[in-house]
Amino acid sequence: MYAKLFSAGMKNKWKSRVYIELYAGAGLYRIRDSTRIIAGSPITALHLDNPFDKYIFCEKRPEELEALKARASQIARSANISYILGDCNERVGDILGEIPTHSTGHGVLSLCFADPYDIGIRFDTFRNLSDRYVDFLVLLALYSDANRAYTR
Repeated sequence: MYAKLFSAGMKNKWKSRVYIELYAGAGLYRIRDSTRIIAGSPITALHLDNPFDKYIFCEKRPEELEALKARASQIARSANISYILGDCNERVGDILGEIPTHSTGHGVLSLCFADPYDIGIRFDTFRNLSDRYVDFLVLLALYSDANRAYTR
């Protein structure tokens, strides 16, 4: 919902809008103990009525990134998408390199979504990305991750 509001609300205020997903995943997910398939946030972002000008999807699991590439190419053939394989904490320089340059007369605003599957995201990752004009939407499911890792 936030990406939808962001993309519509900022479309006439910024020359270029970028969607960044730090934990992109495979794009589609089956609900546990059911046959129901739902779209993940990257696929949802590609379906927005007011699409972003650029998408940057980072994923450290190669098989998931390949699945996302295949799915995105089917639903958004003309979208400008960059795929970055690796841990977002280690590839932040590559992510920054994919964001178009902001200049006078060509404003660039990014929405960065982080929905980590563990508590391994580093604050420096956000600090480095915030060198640009970036809004962050971060889900930190700390309680569930702590419970999953309790025995370790």
